[in-house]
Amino acid sequence: MVRKGFKMFLNQGMAEEYERRHLALWPKMKEMIHEYGGRNYSIFLDRETNVLYGYLEVEDEKIWAESADTEINRKWWDYMADIMETNPDNSPVCIDLQPVFYLE
Repeated sequence: MVRKGFKMFLNQGMAEEYERRHLALWPKMKEMIHEYGGRNYSIFLDRETNVLYGYLEVEDEKIWAESADTEINRKWWDYMADIMETNPDNSPVCIDLQPVFYLE
């Protein structure tokens, strides 16, 4: 399992909407995450900075990277684009975090 940490950026005043949308995560999106090897996916919000911190375990980084090109993932990106910082293709601006400590 590969452990991945990353950060994204939520627009001001969108915390409740972000949480609402994720509490109602589409079943097809959940299926796609699992199909492409994603497990133990968590997202945390720092309300003072509007920075989202994500943690995800994937079986294979190459297979996980392919999930970005799925129709359901592109649809999710489009759905979320109005409440967070995005790239021109509506993918979230996402910065990988460097692991520095792990204890099992």
